[in-house]
Amino acid sequence: MTFEAFLRHMLFCLGLACVSALVVRAAIDARVMDRPNARSAHTRPTPKGGGIGIVTAFMLGIAMLYGFAEFSRIAEPYFRGVILSALVIAVVSFLDDLRDWPFSVKLAAQVGAALAAIASGLYVQDVRLPFWGVVQLGWVGAVATLVWIVFVTNAMNFIDGLNGLAAGVTLVSCLFLAVIGQSQGDSFVYFASLVLAAGLVGFLPFNFPRARIFMGDVGSQFCGFMLAMLGVAAARFGRMDMSLLLVPMLLNGVLFDVSFTLVRRFIAGERITQAHRGHLYQVAHRAGVDARVVTLVQCGFAALGGLVSMLFVASPAVLKPALPLLLLLPQMLWLGFVVLRARTAEIGRW
Repeated sequence: MTFEAFLRHMLFCLGLACVSALVVRAAIDARVMDRPNARSAHTRPTPKGGGIGIVTAFMLGIAMLYGFAEFSRIAEPYFRGVILSALVIAVVSFLDDLRDWPFSVKLAAQVGAALAAIASGLYVQDVRLPFWGVVQLGWVGAVATLVWIVFVTNAMNFIDGLNGLAAGVTLVSCLFLAVIGQSQGDSFVYFASLVLAAGLVGFLPFNFPRARIFMGDVGSQFCGFMLAMLGVAAARFGRMDMSLLLVPMLLNGVLFDVSFTLVRRFIAGERITQAHRGHLYQVAHRAGVDARVVTLVQCGFAALGGLVSMLFVASPAVLKPALPLLLLLPQMLWLGFVVLRARTAEIGRW
């Protein structure tokens, strides 16, 4: 890529970031309020729905890519599937911010949006493994893609409980994914990641370190859904073994927190769909860790995942299966720290 082309891309993203900021500013004035309850980290009513700025910037950017930048497009049915499914998840999650629908309605919308993408053919159809070569997955790939999209969409929704956390993790992940997409010659992953990052750049100054507005479900679900979709697109990198692990590595902190919490609550016989304050990041905050520190720790996990992902890209096939394991040690250290802080603060049942 030439410097001139890079500069054009950055100016394009700057314009989208400004659009996002203007929409977020309007959302603040609209004053759709998030009122604190027993599970909230905030103590006073705060506007929500700021994620509409992220959605607006992304949809505008992706529409411009679809209409004017053929070099950045994936196959026509896949591109339409991305746009349609993104619209579905954005509209339903925005209405959820206004009406506070039950989890079953949100889940149905997530499944519907995921199926729209899968029906267009955008799912993991095969996986390239070291020593084995390409393994065709057939219908298993479609089912696995559905589970992946729904899980990541909800994981980002669950993690959106402190200022800047979900947005910061998504921004860091998108920046690394853009670099990796460019290195692999995948213009769609490169541009889609930059467009989503631009929307987040416009939103974050209103949300971190002090929140003038929350992103709401329209932001967190949309970010999770699009990261999951980009993970599917990255899994189709034709030249790289096990490329389906790239986005899971970038989201290692989020996926570990949510997976650990769900397993712990399941073993304890608790309803895993019931709202709670038992995620590791929430327990750390309740135990006295500053919310800004918790957010930066999670962004650090995403950055570490990005560095390991870049090492993964550059490594020979024989080393690739072991590299994701490097990310387990920081998570175990964080888990141990949170447990010790919870005991010191005499937090009983999580």
